[in-house]
Amino acid sequence: MIHGYQAEFEDRSTSRDREGQLENETPWTRSLILRIRQERPVLLVALLIALIALAAGTNKWVVLGLLLLMIITALWHAVPIIPEVPLEPIPETVETSGNRLAEVTATLEALDVPVMVLSGDASVLYQNRAAEKAFGEVTTGAHISARLRSPGVLDMISETIATNAPNQIEHSERLPSERVYIVRSAPVILDGQQPADERFFVVSFRDISEVRRIDRMRSDFVANASHELRTPLASLRGFIETIQGPAKNDAKAQERFLGIMLDQTTRMSRLVDDLLSLSRLELKSHIAPDHKVDLVPLLGHVRDSLVPLANDVGVEIALHLPQGKAEVLGDRDELVQVFENLIENACKYGQEGKAVDVFLKNGRGEPVEVAVVDKGPGIPAEHVPRLTERFYRVSIEDSRSKKGTGLGLAIVKHILTRHRARLIVKSEVGKGTSFTVRF
Repeated sequence: MIHGYQAEFEDRSTSRDREGQLENETPWTRSLILRIRQERPVLLVALLIALIALAAGTNKWVVLGLLLLMIITALWHAVPIIPEVPLEPIPETVETSGNRLAEVTATLEALDVPVMVLSGDASVLYQNRAAEKAFGEVTTGAHISARLRSPGVLDMISETIATNAPNQIEHSERLPSERVYIVRSAPVILDGQQPADERFFVVSFRDISEVRRIDRMRSDFVANASHELRTPLASLRGFIETIQGPAKNDAKAQERFLGIMLDQTTRMSRLVDDLLSLSRLELKSHIAPDHKVDLVPLLGHVRDSLVPLANDVGVEIALHLPQGKAEVLGDRDELVQVFENLIENACKYGQEGKAVDVFLKNGRGEPVEVAVVDKGPGIPAEHVPRLTERFYRVSIEDSRSKKGTGLGLAIVKHILTRHRARLIVKSEVGKGTSFTVRF
């Protein structure tokens, strides 16, 4: 066994000696030697054939020529071996703190997420344009507390600097407008040779205001829908108990109560229908309709269907239509629902003006517009932005007395969103309201 180890050691030593000799040769000589080593079995066979030929009495010059030809052919067609050339070490360069900071901030300017880069003492070294837009410009070198005064955010940044571990927290801004952010702080790891006094930390702000708003709207919607259904159900239950008890033998009271119960069930039916309409619209809101619809006969049909309601509230519906067609891409049934809602609302809530005008504009090179204008009491300015929210009412009692579900304008908004159209509301207290649909 000892002799085996000794032989192995001698082989390795010989191999290292040969490699050392190769390093001293020229590249061409080194390549030739490597080719000879690679084709050693072929060359030995060629030499053996030459010796056999000489023993058989073949002319020695012929044998020598054939031997040289075989050697040249074997070496020529050998797979070239590229000797390993040791890579020269890359000279180390001294990087300044400014160069490292540029390396950190190289791609942050293109982000639409507010981002700040802090030093080890929480001083602001850099902020991208999104951060300047969201929080205002911060003087380079100023402490982060000069801009962000939230104790939670400052404590989180301090903990990240102390532990060198990422952290995040939810932060709300009240001014100039209410915004909610997920604030995250994390250390920047450049390489293993980063000096201790050149530590950088990135603080990012992910805006989740829209997500929070949608969550709040969803919870409000569930609460409002439950309330709207609970009220008529409680009324129905009360009247049923009265008919079964005190009014069991009172035919007049039963007739009056049954009429009220019919109104309540009709109201619940309208509410359920509107909720189903909203659900269907949300499922296909991303699919734009591609059928041509002529608005001239469509508005005439809507006016004719609402004439009985208009007569009941003492309102006259006047159409102002252009000559020829006014075609848009849309779904006819959904557009009928839009204009029925708008004209019906104008008749109910603007009945004091005694007139509702419907204008259809179809100018060449201009978008098609339908404006529904009433001369009623108008809507206060603070209510206008929220008119299309579900169950939002300017006056709850007024809406219920006119048998509204609070979902009509929400349905209008969803239909117009699917049609890639806009709803423009203009109102002035005491002078009336106009709802304009622009395709």
